[in-house]
Amino acid sequence: MLYQQQTLNCKGRLLSLEQPVIMGILNITPDSFFDGGKYNQESSILAQTEKMLQEGASIIDVGGMSSRPGAEVISVEEELQRVIPVIKSIHHNFPEALISIDTVQSRVAIESITAGAHIVNDISAARIDPQMYSTVAKLGVPYILMHMQGKPNNMQDAPNYDNVVQQVLDFLIQEVGKLRALGVKDILLDPGFGFGKTVEHNYELLKKLSALKITGLPILAGVSRKSMICKVLKVNPDKALNGTTALNMIALQQGASILRVHDVKEARETIRLWQQLESV
Repeated sequence: MLYQQQTLNCKGRLLSLEQPVIMGILNITPDSFFDGGKYNQESSILAQTEKMLQEGASIIDVGGMSSRPGAEVISVEEELQRVIPVIKSIHHNFPEALISIDTVQSRVAIESITAGAHIVNDISAARIDPQMYSTVAKLGVPYILMHMQGKPNNMQDAPNYDNVVQQVLDFLIQEVGKLRALGVKDILLDPGFGFGKTVEHNYELLKKLSALKITGLPILAGVSRKSMICKVLKVNPDKALNGTTALNMIALQQGASILRVHDVKEARETIRLWQQLESV
């Protein structure tokens, strides 16, 4: 049996991954594909945070820059203005909450961790800011390593792979080696559903997600309301919750330890049903 990492050290607080956990998405952006512009006041931000925590989220993932297809990288200053007050407010009002910062910029990572965040979630694998790996090593916090072909502004132009599962796995293993060499201890793997992949690529990755377990590292699945659901069902993101639930169950069966979702209650129910299925 392959060794699988079961805990994350989040600035001295241990998060158990013996059972799957939920990361609730909190986008502080005007242009995210599903909830852009929805959480732009402290009251609405804190209300949504409280709702997600009460429904069972273990991590609140704060993002200040949209990474939807076609999105441009915003300035560090603009991103900091969006996320730092939010992280401070969540940390103050919900000190029990674990917070991840969804950023591609090392300076945003540093200031976010200082403000109260515990985890760095980087969609770019240090391809946008080469200082990210060494920064995370110095910060001593868990790092979410994601695969993306291209960058958000061009990733969906013409995604191309000879073998998407093998190439994503090879990339992640190579990058884990770089992170380990720098001393990063806690690494989570995200195959990057929707980031430089066609619908077919996404479903092949989901079907064979368990291939990533060879690394022994926790797997994060982020399929919530994405185009891989919308294009197949011919619905908009606001009608994609049922499809999200279906694919989250498959991700759990394939070994995902963390579900990154917009809808925490439904993800919690999915995990509970998966647990029942596993217990018989």
